Order: sequence, then C-alpha cells, then structure tokens
Amino acid sequence: MNLRDLRYLLAVVEHGHFGRAAEASGVSQPTLSVQLRKLEAELGVVLLERGARGVAPTAACRRLLPHVRAAVAEADAIQAQARSLRDPLSGPFRLGIIPTLAPYLLPRVLAGLRARLPGLEIEPWEDLTDSLLERLREHDLDACLIATEPDQPDLLSRPLFDEPFLAALPPAHPLAARDTIAEEELARDILVLAEGHCLRDQALAVCRAATAQPMRATSLATLMHLVAAGYGTTLIPALAAESARDMGLVVRPLAPPASRTLRLVWRARSPRRPAVDALAEAIVALVARPSARPG
Repeated sequence: MNLRDLRYLLAVVEHGHFGRAAEASGVSQPTLSVQLRKLEAELGVVLLERGARGVAPTAACRRLLPHVRAAVAEADAIQAQARSLRDPLSGPFRLGIIPTLAPYLLPRVLAGLRARLPGLEIEPWEDLTDSLLERLREHDLDACLIATEPDQPDLLSRPLFDEPFLAALPPAHPLAARDTIAEEELARDILVLAEGHCLRDQALAVCRAATAQPMRATSLATLMHLVAAGYGTTLIPALAAESARDMGLVVRPLAPPASRTLRLVWRARSPRRPAVDALAEAIVALVARPSARPG
C-alpha cells in the first residue's frame, strides 16, 4: 500500500468517475484503474462498485475512508512541515473566505500580499462558513477568513479588524435623506441573504428583526441589485460600500453603530502558523491603508 494509491481512491470517491479522477490525479485512466485493483487485492476487500453510469464506494470503502483521509492528511502535514522548515513563507496557501467578504476584500489586498509575501501563493476558496470550517478541519484549506468565532477546540482564530455595518437603500426610499439610520427603522423592509450566510443572522440581530422579506438571494451583489430595484433595504458590510454606490444605492451609517469582526482561523496543530501570522499582519496593514479602508 502506498499514499499514491490512497490518493487515487479519494479522487475516485470525490469525482464518482474513473476518467475525471484520473485527469484530476494527472495519470491515465488505465493506470489509475490498475493501481486501485492492486489496492483492493492487497486489502482483500472490494472498494469500488463499478457500473455503466459511474463508480461508487462500497460499504467496506466507506468504513475505511476516514482512515484513508487521515493517512493522506498526515502525509500532507509532513510535507507541509518540511516546506515550512525550509521556508515558512513559501509555497501554496489555500485560503478560504466567505462570500460576503471575498469580492470586496480580495481586490484590495491581493496585489499587496504578493508584494509583501512574494513566496506565498495565495489560492482563494470562496464558500459559506460551515463548509469552509469543514474543509479546514479536513486539511483542504490552510486557513479561512470568516466573520464568526469558531467553537471547535481544534481550531484557533485571530481577530483582524472590525468592519462596520451600513444601511443600503434605494435613492427614493423615505430614509435616504437621513444622515444616520436607526436599526429598528431599517428592519421594516429589510432584505437578507438566504439561510446559511452568517451575514443573514447578523443583519437580523443588528436590526432586531424576527423576520425579513423572503428573498432567496445567495450573494450580496444580488441583494444590492434587489435594493436598487426598489424591493426594500438591506444591511451591508463597509467593504461593500463602494460597490453599493456604484449600483446607485444610498449608503448611510447606523445609529448606534454596529459591526462584525473578521477573523483568520487555522488548525491548532497546523505547521503553517508562521505563514498564518504573516498573512494576518499583512491583511491588517493593507486594510488600514487609506486607499483600502472600509467605508
């Protein structure tokens, strides 16, 4: 048994197809198939149910998968540790980031990160908080940028900066003439993201709204377009203010102010801690620059 064959098995389970798994693994399909047959023979169990429509893991395979993933993850950790001992600030760095932050933060900081950390190859992965944390714990990511405090004991977090919430309204809205807007006033016709987005829960909490207009928007950009079309109001993070104004929205501060804390999260035993710390410090410095300040 070798790690290469275990990686082949994980690729087939993920893609459900020998051809796509072989392509993702950088080998020919016959090579991958032969190696998996050898693995089955070595283990003495059938791992894959092969059919005309694809391939699926057997019950035996599903029992073994946690051990396979753990073995591959440990091997990856050894390689990552070795790389970090050579140069902790070099190589790929897989960074998860929530959808309400990625489109507004990344354009402001990526060029600066390349300049400050030229050896670190940032690979962004956008997804919802729960999915990002799951991928982080499975070693698919090196760190994540999220807006909530994780409660898993095997994860650590570092607050980076507080991002104010702002009211976003169509120009003809009765509240648009105000200099500041009270949260309870915004709650009367607030639109929020679909369930699963932390910004949805934060918006409802800030505005003390038990319910909101039933929009199934899954991106902040869609939500802002709905507001621009006159469907209601919404709450946006300050980094999105420029995009909101470009859509013709009126953006106003809240009274009293409210904000969310952006955090960098990583595994407690991660060998990439020096890179995590360097990335955190660089992001804080770049966001603090006048040209990249939220709001």
